[in-house]
Amino acid sequence: DVVRSVMDGYNGTVMAYGQTGAGKTHTMTGGHMGFADRGIVPRAISAIYSEAAARPENNITIKLSYVEIYNELMFDLLTDVGVAEQSGDLTIVEDARGNIQVRGLSTPVGGTEEEALHIFFQGDTNRHVAEHALNKGSTRSHVVFTIYVESRSRVESSEKVIFSKLHLVDLAGSERVKKTGSDGVMLKEATFINKSLTFLEQVVVALGNKHRDHIPYRQSKLTHMLKDSLGGNCKTVMVANIWPEAKMLEETASTLRFATRMMKVSNEASVNVHLDPQLLIRKYERQIKDLKQELAMHDTLAGRSRVQYEEYSPDEQKELETKVQMYLEGEVQEIEVSSLRMVYESFTCFRKLYQDLRTELLNRPIQAAPTAGGDAE
Repeated sequence: DVVRSVMDGYNGTVMAYGQTGAGKTHTMTGGHMGFADRGIVPRAISAIYSEAAARPENNITIKLSYVEIYNELMFDLLTDVGVAEQSGDLTIVEDARGNIQVRGLSTPVGGTEEEALHIFFQGDTNRHVAEHALNKGSTRSHVVFTIYVESRSRVESSEKVIFSKLHLVDLAGSERVKKTGSDGVMLKEATFINKSLTFLEQVVVALGNKHRDHIPYRQSKLTHMLKDSLGGNCKTVMVANIWPEAKMLEETASTLRFATRMMKVSNEASVNVHLDPQLLIRKYERQIKDLKQELAMHDTLAGRSRVQYEEYSPDEQKELETKVQMYLEGEVQEIEVSSLRMVYESFTCFRKLYQDLRTELLNRPIQAAPTAGGDAE
């Protein structure tokens, strides 16, 4: 349903949340046993391209991005520059409509489903991964794979463009250091992970409180980037991953509490329709041209000639100004008006003559009035 809504112009988000080792990455990416073992992201990619193929009346462009948030630094997983060579200083910005964007993030076009899958799996190999007591392949970062859809109708007005995006989020797992045995670099990573997940929970709690005005989105890169998905213009689904073992009961209860809070967050999704300004200009130019041709045909049928609809040239303005001057001085009784343009130009002449006369009167020297009885001797 979320994927289908994205093709209709709504933003969508699917995120996996849970403790480390609970299967979030397996849920989002899939396993290595075969095609049937694929995760949500490959399935979403397939669904997007299937929906696009089923809509031949639309010209659809699909772009992709893959960002990693590691120790509060943001890395582009799809660029030719390796993660180790990046500074991690990608910037989150909001446009005039409040939409979240990451400045400097590469967004390659996925021409086919195969290309999109290749781009995703290529980026996935660049993630930070490590081993600890609970997970041999623990991902040490949050990642957001985004599919951007731009759709233009081939049948209706082409200047109307529908933009939408689908965030597919694999959150790093919350960790209890005593259970994972993390130290050194992994301990630092765990600290950043737990801190950002705490901020995420604070945002969700704040969104569940209808009387709270301020939502602390900017406390972390994760919550800021997911501002659209949390309480914004988006249809959001969260997958809660848990361990089925009794020894993980405390972590499981924490995950389920967060999922319950997430259910109380209400988003207001709407179709993202924009008008291409360049195409609008071309449309209006065509309309103006058609209207001028229609007016010319009407004037010809009405027996009117030399009707002026364009702006007057300096010579034409001078000629009209002379006619207006003659009218004001009573040399002619009327001015023949043949078009609305001539009305505008005539009033412009009236204003100019008035301003010139007013300026002349104001600049004229003031003469002293004669005193009664003449000069006193």
